[in-house]
Amino acid sequence: MNRNPIGVFDSGVGGLTVVEEIKQLLPCEDIVYYADTANFPYGEKSIAELCRLAAGATRFLISKGAKLVVVACNTASSAALSTLRQQFPLPFVGMVPAIKPASAATRNGKVGIIATEATFQAEVFAELVAEFAQGVRVFVKPCPGLTELVEKGETDSPEIKRLLHLYLDPMLAEGIDVLVLGCTHYPFLRTAIESVVGNGVNVIDTGLPVAKQVVRVIEANDLATDSQQPGKLNCFASGDEESFMAVVRMLCPQQVTVGL
Repeated sequence: MNRNPIGVFDSGVGGLTVVEEIKQLLPCEDIVYYADTANFPYGEKSIAELCRLAAGATRFLISKGAKLVVVACNTASSAALSTLRQQFPLPFVGMVPAIKPASAATRNGKVGIIATEATFQAEVFAELVAEFAQGVRVFVKPCPGLTELVEKGETDSPEIKRLLHLYLDPMLAEGIDVLVLGCTHYPFLRTAIESVVGNGVNVIDTGLPVAKQVVRVIEANDLATDSQQPGKLNCFASGDEESFMAVVRMLCPQQVTVGL
C-alpha cells in the first residue's frame, strides 16, 4: 500500500476535468495537481518546448511525492509522453484523442475532432487515425481561443458560443454524428457544445477512460492507498496562484479540499 499522492499536470485548469473522474473511481487517493499557468497555453508550442515543460512539471510532482503522473493534457501527451517514460522511473498515464471509441460509435462514418494545433501535428495523432479510423472520415479543427476563455472561468458566454459555431458549424454541415473533445479544457464547455451540435451528435471525451487506466496502473504496481478517508486535492500553479485558484473555485468548487 502506498499513501503517496497521484500527480496530475496540465497547462491550466483543464486537467481538473480528469481529476474529477479519478476522484470518482479512487475517492481515497490524495492528488497533487500542477497547473503550468506561467507557460499557458501549450497548444502553439514546439515539440521540444513541450517536452521541456512536461519534464519540469513531472519533477515538481515528484518533489511532492507523486507515485505516478497523469499527463492530463492532450497536447503534452502527444508531444512528450514517450520522452517522459524514458526520463523518469515512475508510471505515467497520458491522454490521446478518443479516435478509437469515436470510430466505433459513429453510425454514418463521419467523426469530428476539436483540439489544439499541436495535438493534430503530433505523430501520435496520425498514427491513431491510421490505426483506428479506417473507413471513417475524420474532420479536424483547431480551436484557438477556447482554452483561453476557460482559463478565465468562462463556459457559456456569448464569445464561447460564437467560437463554437465558427468551429463546429462546418463539421455539422459535413454531417458528423460523433464529436471528440481532444482537449481537457473542453469538457468544461460540454453544455455549450451540446447546445450547438444538438441531440444527433454523440460528444465523447477521454476523462473516464484515463481514470480507468489510472486504476489499472495503480493496481498493477501495488500503489493503492490503504486510507479509508476521502482523499485530498492540493493544487499548485507555476504562475499567479491566486488568480488560478479563483478560477478553480469558480469552475469546480467541490473539488478543492486543500488549496495552496
